[in-house]
Amino acid sequence: MALTNIEIAQQAKMRPIATVAKERLGIPEEALSPYGRYKAKLSLEYVNSLRDRPNGKLIVVTAISPTPAGEGKTTTTVGLGDALNRLGKRTIICLREPALGPVFGVKGGAAGGGYSQVVPMEDINLHFTGDFAAIAAANNLLAALIDNHIHHGNALGFDVRRIAWRRVVDMNDRALRDIVVALGGPGNGYPRQDGFDIVVASEVMAIFCPATGISDLKERLGKIVIGYTADQKPIRARDLNAQGAMTALLRDALAPNLVQTLENNPAFIHGGPFANIAHGCNSVMATQTALKLADYVVTEAGFGADLGCEKFVDIKCRKAGLKPCAAVIVATVRALKYHGGVPVADVGKENVAALEKGIVNLERHIDNVRQNYGLPCVVAINHRTEDTDAEIRVLIERAGHHGAKVILGRHYAEGGAGAVDIAKEVLRLTEEPNSFKFVYDEGDTLWQKMKTIATKIYHASDITADTKVRNQIKQLQEAGYGHYPVCVAKNQYSFSTDPKLLGAPSGHVVNIREVRLAAGAEFVVMICGDIVTMPGLPKVPAANAIDVDDNGKIIGLF
Repeated sequence: MALTNIEIAQQAKMRPIATVAKERLGIPEEALSPYGRYKAKLSLEYVNSLRDRPNGKLIVVTAISPTPAGEGKTTTTVGLGDALNRLGKRTIICLREPALGPVFGVKGGAAGGGYSQVVPMEDINLHFTGDFAAIAAANNLLAALIDNHIHHGNALGFDVRRIAWRRVVDMNDRALRDIVVALGGPGNGYPRQDGFDIVVASEVMAIFCPATGISDLKERLGKIVIGYTADQKPIRARDLNAQGAMTALLRDALAPNLVQTLENNPAFIHGGPFANIAHGCNSVMATQTALKLADYVVTEAGFGADLGCEKFVDIKCRKAGLKPCAAVIVATVRALKYHGGVPVADVGKENVAALEKGIVNLERHIDNVRQNYGLPCVVAINHRTEDTDAEIRVLIERAGHHGAKVILGRHYAEGGAGAVDIAKEVLRLTEEPNSFKFVYDEGDTLWQKMKTIATKIYHASDITADTKVRNQIKQLQEAGYGHYPVCVAKNQYSFSTDPKLLGAPSGHVVNIREVRLAAGAEFVVMICGDIVTMPGLPKVPAANAIDVDDNGKIIGLF
């Protein structure tokens, strides 16, 4: 019987992380803060000492629109990094940290799969180095300071109907989306409507990821707009003098986390905003540090090339001055058959007709990456044992017409050895000149930016919003936030806001339901369709299969 992902990970022959750091990257042991033997943080002092080094080349891994059939974007990122190292190229992979909500909800884990994983897998998927706990604590400290200030006289003049700061928890809990706080009498403060988001949707997470150091982090935290006065004047976190204490909670978390792959190659896993409700990229500090230490850095943009990669380009790359050299688009035969109308229970059966129908989703993503982001790309097919020769042949022939090679990868079963062909094509692409570009101009209005994303990337005919939302966008524009990028919060399953419209729908209308200002993160969130910033658990959550045996060994985790 085939081993599960966690069984493969638990059989890994890990090397001490200090040895990996020294031998693979030249990092001295004194620059590490170990968290056990196999994971560590790089000191901020050491990170700062690398600033004058030249940068390596950046490769971004994205994917088709995700499906219940699975794509394997993280698996491919790990496999590609291992393959590049096999080819003698000093390579680091950069990934996001998994959130506990999805680990116990649908996914069950997010550290890659098969023989392309990062380890220690259980630690990474659970509490890891405590970064998310620090982010939650900083977020909720600010929430407590707000209600405490109001309780003790409200000198800043908060309008309790216009408090813009919500609490967070790192768990999917739909019951906390909308709540009432401060019940029980005057000693508990003033009752008001409140709610929880998941940690990865917090603006503290959104600030944490682009921050370039302690001073930048503190300044960004101070800029958070936490509420408004009765005459709608903004009140910021610095008005409560909250930024110092919040930074103290985040100081250690800000240092990048170093772990290893199953093949003992270095990996940074740091930061973790979702790509459907936030900007979906690992921390800028981890990426920039990796670029100083390696010749090649393979990073991952969340979800599909329409959603996660657009934010990677227009938010992360724009703000951090990054310029990727090439892109990898991950797809599976089974996921494309799902886009062609096959129920998930039947995607393991040969169905060339459905595959041909579903390939339009991949073709749309290829065109977006090549035409709208200006990046050369390769399509990596994450091979499954049930894929047939006929299906693979059709996929290679069809997708190849869109100017990207289609290469079969067997990295799930073979590790880096199974992705060497993909790695060779990536190396070739990184040597080619590219026309990397942003989707919209910084000087466009917020409305124009959203419309450009919707029409160019999603192939929508237009965007809409009710009068209240239009006025909010107008007010943000007039208040000086018009130069900010737009962060679209939308379902990840479709180019539209309807998750049931699979394939490559066109001509739909994208409705903006809500607008949130993330002044510290320096973008404006446009919430579209029915997306929520506090997910719920499924009917049968992954938590039901997770357990610990009598020897303390975790089982059932992915």
